[in-house]
Amino acid sequence: MTTTAADVLERHYLEIRCELLNVAAMLDRIGRAEISNPVEGDTRMDQIRQAIEVLLESGFGRAEKIQMVFSDEYDSDWDRES
Repeated sequence: MTTTAADVLERHYLEIRCELLNVAAMLDRIGRAEISNPVEGDTRMDQIRQAIEVLLESGFGRAEKIQMVFSDEYDSDWDRES
């Protein structure tokens, strides 16, 4: 039996909704706290914004793209002592 997009949406809709609400709530907490402790210019906030932009893309491969947003570039000298 083939799984359709509608089947997947039916199965995961509430979980997706919950995760999005969690992200929104965390961003709201950051926003409220930012009044006394700004995070503008923090690279982590830039990464979060980039990841949200990836979520808005159509197609597939978004999970990989978001993982790359939060990943460091490969350093071929990672195992060499400084």
